[in-house]
Amino acid sequence: MMKMKKFGLVLMLLVVFVFIAACGGNDANDGDYGDTNENGSTEVAEDRTFQLLTENHDTERDTQVIRELFDEYRGDHEAQLELEVSILGQTDIIQRIQLLTSSNDLPELFKYESGVPLHDLIDQDYVQNVEEAFTDIGIYDQLNTGVVELLNRLSGERGLYAIPVELNIEGFWFNQEIFDEHGLEIPTTWDELMEISDVLLENGVQPFAVAGQERWPITRFINGYVIRTYGVDAMDRVANGELDITDDGFVEAAEVVQEMSDRGYFGQGVNTIDYDTASDIFLQGNAAMYYMGSWALGQFNNEDVNLIGTDNIGFFNIPLVEGGVGTLDEYSMNSGMTISIAKDKYDEQVADWLEYTFANFGDRALANHGMITGFNVEKMPADVEPLTQMVLEIIEEIEDGALWFEANMDTRTKDAAEQNAQLLINGDMSAQDYMEALQ
Repeated sequence: MMKMKKFGLVLMLLVVFVFIAACGGNDANDGDYGDTNENGSTEVAEDRTFQLLTENHDTERDTQVIRELFDEYRGDHEAQLELEVSILGQTDIIQRIQLLTSSNDLPELFKYESGVPLHDLIDQDYVQNVEEAFTDIGIYDQLNTGVVELLNRLSGERGLYAIPVELNIEGFWFNQEIFDEHGLEIPTTWDELMEISDVLLENGVQPFAVAGQERWPITRFINGYVIRTYGVDAMDRVANGELDITDDGFVEAAEVVQEMSDRGYFGQGVNTIDYDTASDIFLQGNAAMYYMGSWALGQFNNEDVNLIGTDNIGFFNIPLVEGGVGTLDEYSMNSGMTISIAKDKYDEQVADWLEYTFANFGDRALANHGMITGFNVEKMPADVEPLTQMVLEIIEEIEDGALWFEANMDTRTKDAAEQNAQLLINGDMSAQDYMEALQ
C-alpha cells in the first residue's frame, strides 16, 4: 500500500513537471524562435512562407536582391522557409493593397507609393514604423540620412514607414559626342537649354528623347522648371497652402514645356513613345539629351543596350530659371516604389528575416547589380561603373532634394496631372487650364 502511494506521488509530480514545461514552451519569446546560431541570426524553428508583393520579377532589381539574400538566410535555418513573390503593375498594386486592407490580409512586405497613397495606411495603423523596427534590430543607422528625410516629407512628417530599396537623382543625361560635334556647352540656365536645343534642331538632331506615352516624363519637365522658380520645397508649399498651383510661376512652367514641344524638341509622336523606346532613342544616338532618373544606370551600363558607350554619356543638373530661387546644388530625388511592412504580420520571425536582408542589402545591390539604394554602402566594390560612381558622389554632396511633381497629390489629381500633360504638349490644353485642372 505504501509502495502504491509513493508511485502515485511520483506520477503526480511527473505530470506537474511536464505541464509546467509545456506551458513554458508556449511563451511568445521562447520556443517559436529558438536560439541564436553561430552566424548571430536567430534559429527559427517554425515553418513559414513569407510574402512579398512587388512590381519587379525575381530577376529584376530589388526583388532579385531580396531573393538572393533570402536563399542565403533560409540556408541558415532548419525550418522550412519560403518566399512567395506576387507581381503586379504599379497601379494594380495600389488597388490590390486597398482590397487586402479591407480583409486585414496584407503580405509581410509590399511595394507601395511612399507619398499620399501611404498616408491612409499609416493613419489606419496598417503599416509598421520602420524607424522603430530597424532601431530594435540594430540596422537603422544603415539608412542614408538624406533619404530618411525625403521619406519623412513624403509621409507628411508622420514618420518613416517605407524602406528605400532604391535612391535616385534626376536630371539631364547627354550625348557628349553630339555636344562636341556641334560645339555645345552644358547649359546652366533654362534659356541656354532652349538655345542649344535650337542649334541641335537646325542641324537635324532631335534634342530630347521623351517617353510621352508614360506621361510622368512630361511632368518631370514641368517640375524641373517649378523647383528652379520656387525652390525644392515648391510642391510641399502647394500641399500646405503656401503656394497656389495657378500662381504665375506654375503656369509659366507649363507654357515653357508646351513651347518646347511646339518647337519640336521632343520629336514626332512623343505621346506614342514608351519608356523602352525613349531609352533606345537616346542610347542609339538618335537624341542628344534624356531627362531621366539614375535608375536608368542599369541600361546605361549594359553594353548590349547602350550603343553610344558609357564614356559618351554625361550628366547635368536641372538648369536655373532667371529670377528663380532654385540652385544647382539642389537635385530632384526619389526613392521609387518603397517597401512597407504589414504591422499585423510583423513579429520576431519577420524581424529576424528583415535584419539579415537589410543589413546586407545596400552592399549586395551595388556589388552584384550596380543598384544605388537608400542604404549606406559598407564595402565599396573596386569595379563600380564610372556613371554609377558619379551618381554616388553626387548623392554624398546633395544639400537638399526636391520631390517630383505628383508626390503630394492624391490619386485623382495625380491622374489629371499626367493625363492632361499629354494634352498640354499636343496643344489641346492651355497652360492656364492645365494648372486650374489641378487646383
